[in-house]
Amino acid sequence: MYNDQELEKMLKDLESDLVERKESITQGEKIKRMICALANDLPQHGKPGVIFIGAKDDGSCANLKITDDLMQKVAQYRLEGNILPVPNMLLEKKIINNCEMLLVFVHPSDYPPVSYKRQTWIRTGSVLALATREEETRLAERRRSKDIPFDYRAVDGANLDDLDIEFFEQTYLPIAISPEILERNQRSLEHQLRALRMLSNEGIPTYGAILTLGKASLNFIPGAFIQFLRIEGTRLTDPIKDQKTLSGPLFQILPELDDLLKINISIRVDPVTGPRELNYPDYPIAALLQLVRNAIMHRNYESSNAPIRIHWFSDHIEILNPGGLYGQVNEANFGTGVTDYRNPLLAETLRVMGYVQRYGMGIPLAKQELAKNNNPEPEFIIDRSNFLVKIRSRS
Repeated sequence: MYNDQELEKMLKDLESDLVERKESITQGEKIKRMICALANDLPQHGKPGVIFIGAKDDGSCANLKITDDLMQKVAQYRLEGNILPVPNMLLEKKIINNCEMLLVFVHPSDYPPVSYKRQTWIRTGSVLALATREEETRLAERRRSKDIPFDYRAVDGANLDDLDIEFFEQTYLPIAISPEILERNQRSLEHQLRALRMLSNEGIPTYGAILTLGKASLNFIPGAFIQFLRIEGTRLTDPIKDQKTLSGPLFQILPELDDLLKINISIRVDPVTGPRELNYPDYPIAALLQLVRNAIMHRNYESSNAPIRIHWFSDHIEILNPGGLYGQVNEANFGTGVTDYRNPLLAETLRVMGYVQRYGMGIPLAKQELAKNNNPEPEFIIDRSNFLVKIRSRS
């Protein structure tokens, strides 16, 4: 990181492509595009870019009050799901030349290209611009070849024939890439897949592509399925009322799973005074959807062949997910909005497909929906290799 003298010098350097100045956050869209551009680091500086919030274009003081609320709003930019992959940012309030400012440090991404609202932004000199096809290719070629997440890795033995290209071209691509970009650059299929991290630099499908689009994902990832059991009782040894196995590409599994959960919810109808009726589900569907999608996004696909298990008992539901907490998430900060991604491509895919609206909020939203429905607090049992959430029925 930079010392105070370096920051003062950067603030005054009006030509640096590592620096941006904003008087306030009223220009939030431009700030987010700049975060995207600095994360892409097209010039390959290999060090963080800095956005000085509270500084005028010439580096002089804008006299902006840096409040906790303002810092919180800027911190949320990275979790809205519009900047993908999620950028590595650090916020710091500092006094520079007797002026209070908020400094946003944006680290270069290990997994470019980074996009904002499906468009790839870059910084060349003092100019913010959309990346050309050639510039996107350069960014893609810079991805780290080692120590990359499992879902970014190439799948040995896989090729384009293993992917559902029709779904990709007709459904996924139009919502993942800006139509203006598609029309302007006329990318090839391979280039489109590579830009979305569905292909490696060598043109081989990634594990994320197999999970999302794979015609036979179990051939490459044996544990990539969901086991559902409806049990007539409160223990696993009690009689099984219904069972289902959901497998295939995510674009098929996710709607099937939504329907399966909905049809198993029981609704109690209580007549009240007048024609109005109150409906009381034993579980709120919104909470269940958050929890199962969280399991799909965060499970360990690399070293476990166990499926995600949903056990629906007569008085509670258990969702068992292979893989414990990951990265900066620990038992102390779990469920508070702190997030990290074992499978960043899956997180991006779920966001693109509309199954995740805001990163880091799945558990808080599930708790909120359970409380509104008068269900007890969910119980979490976490160890190194498994993650279990238990939801009890509404009284």
